Amino acid sequence: MVSRRALLAATAAPLVFCRNAPSASRRNVLFISIDDLNDWVGCLGGHPQTRTPNLDRLASTGVLFSNAHCAAPLCNPSRAALMFGARPSTSGVYSNDEPYRKSPLLENALSIPQALRGAGYTVMGAGKIYHGNYPDPQSWDDYWPSQQRNQPPTPEPAAKPANGIQGSGNLDWGPLDKGDEDMGDYGVADWTIKQLARKSSGPRFLACGIYKPHLPWYVPRKYFDLFPLDSIELPAVNPNDLDDIPPAGVKIARSNKDHQRITGAHAWKAAARAYLASIAFADAQVGRVLRALETGPNAGGFDIVLWSDHGWHLGEKLHWRKFTLWEEATRNVLMMTVPGVTKPGGRCTRAVNLLDIYPTLTELTGARKPETVEGESLVRFLKNPQAPKGTPTLTTFRRGNHALRDERWRFIRYADGAEELYDHSNDPNEWENLAAKPEHAAVKQRLENYFPKIDAPASPTGRGNGNEGGHAPVEG
Repeated sequence: MVSRRALLAATAAPLVFCRNAPSASRRNVLFISIDDLNDWVGCLGGHPQTRTPNLDRLASTGVLFSNAHCAAPLCNPSRAALMFGARPSTSGVYSNDEPYRKSPLLENALSIPQALRGAGYTVMGAGKIYHGNYPDPQSWDDYWPSQQRNQPPTPEPAAKPANGIQGSGNLDWGPLDKGDEDMGDYGVADWTIKQLARKSSGPRFLACGIYKPHLPWYVPRKYFDLFPLDSIELPAVNPNDLDDIPPAGVKIARSNKDHQRITGAHAWKAAARAYLASIAFADAQVGRVLRALETGPNAGGFDIVLWSDHGWHLGEKLHWRKFTLWEEATRNVLMMTVPGVTKPGGRCTRAVNLLDIYPTLTELTGARKPETVEGESLVRFLKNPQAPKGTPTLTTFRRGNHALRDERWRFIRYADGAEELYDHSNDPNEWENLAAKPEHAAVKQRLENYFPKIDAPASPTGRGNGNEGGHAPVEG
């Protein structure tokens, strides 16, 4: 068994990425995604016991966007919005079972790698970048394990559910008596490391998609051993949190009954431990990739963009998983290190969106930005993290349900017109819904101008029938 000290010591060497600034037309891009990672990252302060030394050190080398949000709080629409630069309300991609290439807007749209390929880039990747059911082979010159299957297989326990809780689907967890090298994410990192070992002969876009901490939480036992069960601290939860929530929000929070199952089985601490263990495993794989870059022939020659596709609830609002418009589900990880542009230790508190990655990369690389790309470039924040920003950012969950977030406020409006308003300066847990209080009418009036004017019809589903985004979400 590997001790906590030995495991962490393996990642203790400092990381330096900003030695030399490549020219704008020749910038290489290392594009790292992590699935289902919320703010339980050391540098974001979401949980005091998390172990993320590699993410923390990467954040310290460039700019950490501490108020970043997804375009949609579930995998497929979030990733489609990021990779094509179009909001769900514009593209009609609201759910995990809607192939984005069936959207009239995205059918022939250029993805980020396609836009960079048009600027002379070789575009390669491994692991989960797009939602698993829709790998989009036309976006890539090369992909591992294949253009058709983006995610490699990974081991699971012999008997399931490993946690002993019946009826929770893939909300399962348990330690594996396997080594890191047996895991699918290890293979993704390995493939990326091999690419980084080759000196760039032309500009490259290299994508590395880490799957954990996506469910189920099966990772090697040594990561569970980092977090003794009795010591686990649970998130702050208000047992009456849904009392002032409109019916649309209550329905979302209670739709999967996960909270009742987990608390009824006295397994809340065990679940939090498994999530922490999966994060630590993912962080270790990211660390391997970053060390390969730092010690290899391309040190200082890559811009690094690291993001997670959305957040995750672990009992907050009496809810588990994503699939909501509250802070836990919409907030994600976003950090960038750009040699010659960013300075170490930058922290941007402006409300930004994963949509903003596309125009940021086109500005940095000189690639052409398609007219369909929404969002706004973050380059000014890479240069000056305190640059002003007057607009909120938008998250959409199913058709017609939206949340706006700026540095102080979250304003939610559901398709039926019901509202929630939270003041993060006084209520970071979003426990008091202020929407009905007349003294905040001006805040709502200011923010509501940024809700979409049009909610596009839902894109056809993979089952061949259309929908209006109102069905139960498919896990992804």
